[in-house]
Amino acid sequence: MSIETGTGAEIEQLLPHRKPFLFVDEIVSLDDEKIVARHVFGEDEFFFPGHFPQYPVVPGVILVETLAQSGGAGLRKQGKLSADALFFLASVDKVKFRRQVRPGEEVRSEITTLRFSPKMIKQGGKAYVGEELAAEAEWLCLVGPMHNT
Repeated sequence: MSIETGTGAEIEQLLPHRKPFLFVDEIVSLDDEKIVARHVFGEDEFFFPGHFPQYPVVPGVILVETLAQSGGAGLRKQGKLSADALFFLASVDKVKFRRQVRPGEEVRSEITTLRFSPKMIKQGGKAYVGEELAAEAEWLCLVGPMHNT
């Protein structure tokens, strides 16, 4: 099953995140096996002035967040997560950073869902710049409804 890709305003419907903490620009492709998304890290990202200012790089934790957001957006696009479901990182495993990501570079996230239930998501993914592997990880998200307090 292949699903039409999404960009821009649709990403904001799929994810609760907003700028400056939204790291998915587009879902490039989506099927039962893999979610592919992309994000360009612009030179004006909030973290660059403080994260190695003389040699700015995307922080590793932001790359992991980018992977997790890509996976969540893909699952919501597939209709597996309801519109009122929030998903929060519960654990991150097998993280490896292979290449620095610099201002202006595009990251392509390739995500596989390893396990899924209405209350838990286990995914794994890889972040690429071009054909170079930049980061990889597995993560677990807990899923629950949005509650206004």
